[in-house]
Amino acid sequence: MAKSKKPEPAGLALRLAAAQRLRAVLNGDNFIPLGAGDVADSRDRALANRLVTTALRRQGQLNFIIHALLDKGMPGKSGSFEAVLRLSLAQLVFLPDLGAHSALFLAVEAVKRDAKARHLSGLMNAVLRTAQANSAKFSMLEDDLLIPDTFGDTWLKAYGEDAIDAFTEALLAGAPLDITLKQNDPELIEALGASPVIVDTVRVDTRDRPVEALPGFAEGSWWVQDAASAIPARLLNLPAGSRVLDLCAAPGGKTAQLIKAGYAVTALDNDAKRIERLSENLVRLNYSADIVTADAGNYAPAGLFDGVLLDAPCSATGTFRRHPEVIWHRSVADVEGRVRLQRSLLINALRCLNPEGVLIYCVCSLEPAEGEKQVQWALDTLPGLDLLPISKDEMPGLEQAVLPSGLVRTHPGMRPNNLDGGLDGFFVARFRRR
Repeated sequence: MAKSKKPEPAGLALRLAAAQRLRAVLNGDNFIPLGAGDVADSRDRALANRLVTTALRRQGQLNFIIHALLDKGMPGKSGSFEAVLRLSLAQLVFLPDLGAHSALFLAVEAVKRDAKARHLSGLMNAVLRTAQANSAKFSMLEDDLLIPDTFGDTWLKAYGEDAIDAFTEALLAGAPLDITLKQNDPELIEALGASPVIVDTVRVDTRDRPVEALPGFAEGSWWVQDAASAIPARLLNLPAGSRVLDLCAAPGGKTAQLIKAGYAVTALDNDAKRIERLSENLVRLNYSADIVTADAGNYAPAGLFDGVLLDAPCSATGTFRRHPEVIWHRSVADVEGRVRLQRSLLINALRCLNPEGVLIYCVCSLEPAEGEKQVQWALDTLPGLDLLPISKDEMPGLEQAVLPSGLVRTHPGMRPNNLDGGLDGFFVARFRRR
């Protein structure tokens, strides 16, 4: 009689799924939360995502712990070992409510399932037992380990020590869900359990349901958009009916804002898949735009535009609340490469603009090189371009984000309308073509 197959230990499947996702991020992918196709049970899925996000948000501290525990460093060619180790250390040190036994047991079982890591199961057990014995000490590590020196020194100089403290708090807390409403609907806001942030942005207090299940989603009554990301499109201030070009438009939040404002919108992106997502979002919202798949660096329109919105590709360091991996993936060379690309896009954006037309330049970056320094370069280099300062009156509820120079700079330590939850780091400049 054949032996019956031994059932998998409880919790192993979600641990393996979490390790696979974390390993992909450690190898350079952007973090995408595990979905129903990855882990079917909603509670298991929530736990798996909690483990991964904790490992990512605590990456700097985990680096310190791993360096202290592994005398010879991380073993080479070890498959899922590092990902499993980081998840388990995150649980032992920073998620004590999940219990220590499961962290040790499931870690060993997980690496045993990986042909490239199973020979390290003994090392995994030994390292985690040492970590367990020192968990109280490790849990008291300084928060300044959370931000790598690559950006920490620049941010300290640009924003000050108090802001950096707020950055670490925001990193650990994550990002709340902000949405932009098609129209002010008090009943919908109440049904969402939301609080007004600025203008037509509201913040949903809880995320215990999928976005698609929230009131108003199916009806196209709103779209997901961080409060900071919603600022640039509002600052065009053109008459209704003006022709506006949205460069690097996908996934379409700013495009939707421009359509809502009554402009005739051309939305351009160079990625066919992202364009498809943009189109789907506009269909749900019952909005329409002229959609173009092209390179923003050499796009030559048949006619010039009254306004151009350039949300330029950037280091994206301002998004670390929802993408904590970004500050570990990016280097100084990456920022320098983005700066060169942004300049080429600014040159072409100006070519697409009518005389007296308005150009909005924005990036979801905290780097002055991609923001304030780019403005100075543009004014020094591009003939016929003037700065059109932004006033505090245009930023009700977030006046603190307006710099004396008439530029806008948000960061995760700001509290729009005195709400908790912070903002993405965003930079916005407004120009006029002479």
